[in-house]
Amino acid sequence: MKAFSYARASDTRAAVGEYHPGTAYLGGGTNLVDLMRLGVLAPDRVVDVTRATSDSIENSPDGGLLIGAAVRNSDLATSRAVRQRYPLLARAVLDGASGQIRNMATVGGNLLQRTRCPYFQDVSMPCNKRLPGSGCQARAPGADTENLAILGHSAACVATNPSDMAVALTALGARVRVTGPDGERSVPMPGLHRLPGGSPQRDTSLEPGELITAVELPPPLPGRSAYRKVRGRASFAFALVSVAAVLRTGPDGTVSDCKLALGGVAHAPWRCHSAERTVVTLPATRDSFIRATDEELRQARPLPGNEYKVTLARNLIVGVLGELAR
Repeated sequence: MKAFSYARASDTRAAVGEYHPGTAYLGGGTNLVDLMRLGVLAPDRVVDVTRATSDSIENSPDGGLLIGAAVRNSDLATSRAVRQRYPLLARAVLDGASGQIRNMATVGGNLLQRTRCPYFQDVSMPCNKRLPGSGCQARAPGADTENLAILGHSAACVATNPSDMAVALTALGARVRVTGPDGERSVPMPGLHRLPGGSPQRDTSLEPGELITAVELPPPLPGRSAYRKVRGRASFAFALVSVAAVLRTGPDGTVSDCKLALGGVAHAPWRCHSAERTVVTLPATRDSFIRATDEELRQARPLPGNEYKVTLARNLIVGVLGELAR
């Protein structure tokens, strides 16, 4: 591991002031330290921000929640307010990692974790995300694409975002508070994470030096909700496909509102806008859910080796919406 300097910031102003090119912010370190050990990341300076942002969960005046960026994932998942008012978020966090990792990982760090694409993590392989312009090994004939993207990818990158929490927050319409050299701003979800385009080295819309300080949850959406994750093994693996869903039906049995987000399928949590628009006002039936899902997945461009994800995503969305409609 490359030698680096270390500083601990006492507040957000100090953290932003410590930033310069080659700096990495440290939360729980469950992803950053692994990537440093692999040689994927080699910062000159690490700034510990766990004391620079809030570690509390507070009620908002509008009936939502304000979640500090330093809140540990274990505390988020076991919060009574989160479990009662946003159960799909609690479920997503519990499904995201083992108890030991949840005890260390922070909300801010979870949202900024890097892809688990095997070619990104292997420094002997070309990777446009790690070294822009070097190529994408996942695009080479015979590459291992089983866990890579089917939606929104580009010629430069087919990696997927690994965060379960981000998928839930995307379906819930959360906003992320950010502080940086130019002051404070609020970033919507979706909107924090980027599709790769020609700049896959940029995972998010954050500017250099910007630090996540909190997540704002709007008042709970009416209706029933669920988070469902399919993975390759029963232990805490990353999603092959996951879905966060909120469904509300009217007295006449038609869908009055639907929020859907997918994980494991794109460089960013994928908000299913086409499916949402299609299903509203339709009867809350399996045929309607199939119609809406097929409309969304018309955009899918599977790679050789991960075509199964299209079928898996279709079955998962239809099955979860069917359960919520009962």
